[in-house]
Amino acid sequence: MRRRGFLLSLAAVAALAASFPLTGCLDRNRTPLSRIYYHGPRSDHFDGEHFFNPEGEEGTGGAQRDGIGTFLRIAEGRAGHHGWPASVPVVQSVPPRRVAGQRMLVTWIGHATTLVQTQGINILIDPVWARRDSPVQLVGPERVRKPGVKLRDLPPIDLVLISHNHYDHLDMHALEKIAARDHPTIITGLGNDTLLAQYGIPAKAGDWGQTIAFRPGIDVEITRAHHWSERWYDDRDRSLWCGFRVRLPSGGDLYYSGDTGDGQMIWAHQAVEPGRPIRLAILPIAPYKLTQAKTGNHIDPGGAVTAFGILHPAWALGVHWGTFELGEEGVNDAPKRLAASLADHAIAPERFRTLEAGRAWDVPADR
Repeated sequence: MRRRGFLLSLAAVAALAASFPLTGCLDRNRTPLSRIYYHGPRSDHFDGEHFFNPEGEEGTGGAQRDGIGTFLRIAEGRAGHHGWPASVPVVQSVPPRRVAGQRMLVTWIGHATTLVQTQGINILIDPVWARRDSPVQLVGPERVRKPGVKLRDLPPIDLVLISHNHYDHLDMHALEKIAARDHPTIITGLGNDTLLAQYGIPAKAGDWGQTIAFRPGIDVEITRAHHWSERWYDDRDRSLWCGFRVRLPSGGDLYYSGDTGDGQMIWAHQAVEPGRPIRLAILPIAPYKLTQAKTGNHIDPGGAVTAFGILHPAWALGVHWGTFELGEEGVNDAPKRLAASLADHAIAPERFRTLEAGRAWDVPADR
């Protein structure tokens, strides 16, 4: 076992070294020109070089500072305390090609990856089919739930929303295949369009509060989130993290918070629009720390319920759990804690659900 751990650690270091450029690979303050993804005026969340959370340190602590030691522990299967299984049974499904009118069908594919079908359009959120949450597929957190929908079984994708560039939210290999097959509109935060262009994938990027037209009667607003970004070792916070509000012509809007920490819940308050109800909110419910100081990068089930109370959507879906072991919770702990928090707040459990990977939910038009 010790020998296996040593070899795995060695492989992890080798993989990391292979993934980063030789020049400046150990100096996060030196960013190659190819990894400076955005140039623009300063703002309350951009200092001219890096994006940041206006609320301060709370959103830039936690997992972002865990470093190489934590990466090696994860690679060796020693990061958590609750012994995730090697796999969880998943019954894969084949979604319908289209869903017309006000009907809304949502399918959880796994982690943050979610398919929403409504108004005749197919919306794919944070596409990840990779086996590992890692820049290389040799080491790193391994998927325990296979994707609920095979990549080849996806219906034609019209719109892709990418919240940020972390590997558990952006699988470039899968996105290349989807882009080549369907030529969807891809919408993301500032700077991520530059990253995608390096792979030959066109995208539209915007700042928090900016609205991008998609089709007549359907727009996408890029919303505030409380997180961070890093694709490589030397491009930290060079691109913007975000959530999305898809403004639909009828039946209420679709909202996805993106990967987010608490951030004083300012992001949730800013997403509320009088006269524009949210039909479905997609909110993360993991990972979270049980024995260490709470991370500012993610909300736990209790935080998701707090956001639910602020957003006041008709319905909500909990995502970002039970796929890659990224925190200390058990593989199915997040849904259980979500149910307990909903009960504590006297919220009907059917209003804020989790799904098994591959399962679809016909979201009612109202509650």
